Amino acid sequence: MSKQIGILTAGGDSPGLNAAIRGVGKSAQGTYGMRVIGFRDGFRGLTENRTMRLEGDSLSGILTKGGTILGTSRDKPHKMLIGGKRQDMTDAIVETYEANHLDALVCLGGGGTQKNALRLKEKGLNVITLPKTIDNDVALTDTTFGFDTALGIATDAIDRLHSTAHSHHRIIVVEIMGHRAGWLALGAGIAGGADVILLPELPYDIEKVSEAIRGRVKSGKSFSIVAVAEGALSVDQASRIAKLQQDLLNATDKAEHKALKALIAEQESDYADNTLRLSRQLEQLTGLESRVTILGHLQRGGTPSATDRLLGTRLGTACTQLIADGRYGVMVAARGEGTEPVPLEQVAGNKKLLPPDHPWIESARMVGTSLGD
Repeated sequence: MSKQIGILTAGGDSPGLNAAIRGVGKSAQGTYGMRVIGFRDGFRGLTENRTMRLEGDSLSGILTKGGTILGTSRDKPHKMLIGGKRQDMTDAIVETYEANHLDALVCLGGGGTQKNALRLKEKGLNVITLPKTIDNDVALTDTTFGFDTALGIATDAIDRLHSTAHSHHRIIVVEIMGHRAGWLALGAGIAGGADVILLPELPYDIEKVSEAIRGRVKSGKSFSIVAVAEGALSVDQASRIAKLQQDLLNATDKAEHKALKALIAEQESDYADNTLRLSRQLEQLTGLESRVTILGHLQRGGTPSATDRLLGTRLGTACTQLIADGRYGVMVAARGEGTEPVPLEQVAGNKKLLPPDHPWIESARMVGTSLGD
């Protein structure tokens, strides 16, 4: 009998999701004679058994579309909001899996999806994941689909902001997505010729940032572009959070553990307007006007790049090969021009952050870009 597989998209939407859905669907049916069911709106749709058949017309014309035809959500199987309360719905997911006679479940998503998929594997389901996120921070894969498109959009934005920064002799502070990882801000900053790039992995000294901008003014350059990842912190802020996190690791009392987690969340929430705070500080320290542009969800919208379409298709077709071979419990990682199955246990809970000696960082320094450290 032919195998029946389910597929869902979870977490934030990302360019390339539809390319991956198409890659899985077309290769599963055309090459292996499998049947494919899509579950709407991520793990919530899987819990509620909301399906759509993925065949023929439903897979036609989606390669160039952004977002996901299946819809998505950030629901977690083990603590899903039901009737105003968080509930563990993994047993309901197992029931849906069995009711649809699935041989495998394909989950497209980022770091959270890898952890959720591992939980389902531990419940006995045959699960395979594909790495998706514009942040490029999923562990043990060369890259994720969505990153290249977002990189192009952020770079284009910086290109456009150069003209207004130059015309008005201003500092333009551009906030780019990336809460924990700075791949997108660094890549776009280098490609767009930003003068300062601030990253979550490298806490910045505001005096050094302003010094770099004042140095440009002295050399006759009356404007500066500052590309800042949304999760970038000053040295003082990073130090405070690091101390709280260390206290959290050392906490033995349940109440103390809960209080510290709440305190860390409160601190991080307070830093949510860091970009605006940074802009005001730079005005005071340099004497230049400063304006903020927050790219936000623009970065993950619109038509996926050719690179993301190709990557989504490669990972999708490799996924069906693994299903045909009975290989489950893995993420399909991009590795060079090929792919590699990586056990979910090695991926879940890990993030791919920028190492301080990464070649991109070295290149930025060598062309005179300030990283604020």
